[in-house]
Amino acid sequence: MGEQSFGIDINACAMFAEEVRSALELGAEMCLVIGGGNIFRGMNAAAHGMDRAQADSMGMLATVMNALAMQGALERIGIPTRVQSAIAMQSICEPFIRRRAIRHMEKGRVVIFAAGTGNPFFTTDTGAALRAAEMNCDAMFKGTQVDGVYTADPKLDAAATRYDYLDYMDVLSQELRVMDATAISLMKENKIPIVVFRIREKGGLAKVLTGKGVSTVIGGRKKK
Repeated sequence: MGEQSFGIDINACAMFAEEVRSALELGAEMCLVIGGGNIFRGMNAAAHGMDRAQADSMGMLATVMNALAMQGALERIGIPTRVQSAIAMQSICEPFIRRRAIRHMEKGRVVIFAAGTGNPFFTTDTGAALRAAEMNCDAMFKGTQVDGVYTADPKLDAAATRYDYLDYMDVLSQELRVMDATAISLMKENKIPIVVFRIREKGGLAKVLTGKGVSTVIGGRKKK
């Protein structure tokens, strides 16, 4: 939603598309998992009395809207994409088919995964972890508003310090609010490191891909 309070900011989509292009130019194969909180948050609606399963279904549909917006931004700068949805809607995007998604990436296309896992009661974090495992990803990059994981919210606590490295169990035992426990456990089981970085820094994704950017790495090999 960029600087807006709601909806889709085309300029923000364009900025994210440039970040993806920079990563592709390094030779990376990329797949994206898109959330929908800028349009609808299922958990918030459930907290106000809506049936949780129904609210989560609405949230998953919001992610499809964002995925199509991201597809448009990428294709405007010449990057071929495919949107795959965990909820079948063949008239606007492909259904999620793992082998087809892998083949798209091998051909240089960016695959955008929408609709989470296709099931209620699972977060976008879990959906991202699931797709990372299914696609045999080398790492999962989580773009956030801050440049890593801190001891406390840096926006509220000036004394908060950033972790360079955390073990999966550190995140779980300290209840650090990076991703939900299901997502962290899935990454631990599949030995896929998580790199948390600032998504709004120009060139930030390319920097962390080359090990030059500021980030927190969860799991994987600890920096010496």
